[in-house]
Amino acid sequence: MVDKAQSLGIDLISLPLIIEPMSEPDRAATKEKFLQFLDQKNLRITSQRRAIVDTVFSTDQHFTAEQLLEWAREKDSSVSRATVYRTLPLLTESGLVHEMDFGKDYKIYDPNYAAHPNHNHIICNDCDKIVEFESERLDALENEISGKLGFEVQSQQLTINASCEEMKRVGACKNKGE
Repeated sequence: MVDKAQSLGIDLISLPLIIEPMSEPDRAATKEKFLQFLDQKNLRITSQRRAIVDTVFSTDQHFTAEQLLEWAREKDSSVSRATVYRTLPLLTESGLVHEMDFGKDYKIYDPNYAAHPNHNHIICNDCDKIVEFESERLDALENEISGKLGFEVQSQQLTINASCEEMKRVGACKNKGE
């Protein structure tokens, strides 16, 4: 496999590109797209929903519904759990936020999806830290494999479960529970 990848010019040794956070103008534009999406669906933008939307499009961190509730309540203490759970499907339906299932008893939401729809994740098994990355080499390999099997890639997501460096160095992850 390594020989085949090298013959295609795929360098499996070089490091992938770690995804940079969205800039403020990108966040504002993405937020505006979502507000337009709500308007097209004839849905009101209540103060609670505004706090949720402001929260989602002001972070680069992956989050759970419960984290979103906590963060949104920092902006508006009246934000209800029900409004968060009703808004999350709208965010994912809009294509601007991505819901991910990493085999936990909760979903993780990715606010960087609009800017980087085909990116990958490395997840620490010990502390649940998530690192996003893109790789032209992986894209080329996925296209090669898909092409040989008679498919055309529409989207891709790779999840790598691993233990972070802290775990390797000290035998315990100081990030656990954060």
